[in-house]
Amino acid sequence: MSDENKPDMIEAFEHPAARAAIGSAGGAEGWTGVLLHIHIAPSASYEMEELSEAVCVAGRGIEGDRYFAGTGTYSPRPDVREITLIEQEALDALARNDPPLQDGPITLEPIDHRRNLTVRGVPLNHLVGRRFKVGEVILRGGRLNFPCKYLENLLGMPVYLPLYNRSGLNCGIEKGGVIRPGDVIELLE
Repeated sequence: MSDENKPDMIEAFEHPAARAAIGSAGGAEGWTGVLLHIHIAPSASYEMEELSEAVCVAGRGIEGDRYFAGTGTYSPRPDVREITLIEQEALDALARNDPPLQDGPITLEPIDHRRNLTVRGVPLNHLVGRRFKVGEVILRGGRLNFPCKYLENLLGMPVYLPLYNRSGLNCGIEKGGVIRPGDVIELLE
């Protein structure tokens, strides 16, 4: 892929949200999480495919993913989108209709949410401006991900409001490597 097709990204810690969080006290500490699922899509609107391992490239993303290749659906505004994460706990809450923001429970499988990594035990909302490790890969939390009407239309489910404030984290890759489901996730600072 030539650089002219590459999406215009900014370094994770250069995002205004991350800059504001860097060096500030607070956030969750003392946790250890686990990587449950890895998903990529080769292009915008394509079905996600699950991987048993993924190669993460610093400054680019996951090999084979739409954002690595520049074939994703994204705003022309530069953003942090090398790798995205979502908590399994948020998906579990949707299935319980917790909080009751829609007519009933919504089953959103890890292959459906359009994020690259599904994790458990990782407080993603506390990782903006923080460095953390997934297996051998080091990520930088850039900004919280927000749900979009595109996802709601693609899935045909009312997920916009129930996912608000728990739709995941957009990260940059500081140190690349291979990740696999079962990899431990931990804070580095």
